[in-house]
Amino acid sequence: DGIRDYKVTGVQTCALPIFSHAALVTPDGMPLVWGLRWLGVSHQPRVYGPDLMLAWCERAAKLRLPIYLYGGTVDRLDRLTAYLKQHFPGLVISGSHAPPFRALSPEEEAIDVERIQRSGAAVVFVGLGCPKQEQWMYRQVNQLQTVMIGVGAAFDFLSGEVSQAPGWMMALGLEWVYRLSQEPGRLWRRYLINNPQFILLFGLQMLAQGWRRFRVPD
Repeated sequence: DGIRDYKVTGVQTCALPIFSHAALVTPDGMPLVWGLRWLGVSHQPRVYGPDLMLAWCERAAKLRLPIYLYGGTVDRLDRLTAYLKQHFPGLVISGSHAPPFRALSPEEEAIDVERIQRSGAAVVFVGLGCPKQEQWMYRQVNQLQTVMIGVGAAFDFLSGEVSQAPGWMMALGLEWVYRLSQEPGRLWRRYLINNPQFILLFGLQMLAQGWRRFRVPD
């Protein structure tokens, strides 16, 4: 039933070994969608984290599946909880927790896991940001009997704490420009250092695929 699986969105090069062990990986940004299409996945749509979370919450409300919110800040979780309860009256939110913005000790992490287990949640939404949330979910695969879904900045957007980019910018793959302008101190490294690394690695993958495709057999 996939109850021990976890799902992640987006791609960061430093998280690739972890991504390879995920049950499901989906593209959360248009550049990833374009890349997949260039690699031959012609009908790949974008799986936007906030939309995915809302769709899951709608399903969880209908099936009475308890959810748990892990990440963000206490104020952000309060706002997010109010938003979800308003839009999905039947949704059962069995708990939430805002861990500190630092690396957790093994003892602290074990306490968080025990808290989630006691809540009875069937689905855990993890909003720690990439790659921190992927690393956290990977460590909990054999610890939590739940489905874990990494939703990136969905907590920020749905709580109203951070504004989303206009639709036209998303469609053109320019959402990163808008987000960088909103949170330069937090996101500059991701977009100005990590993204060029991704472009380089993707270019090498395209070259390798092209060589395999057009190479004359021995």
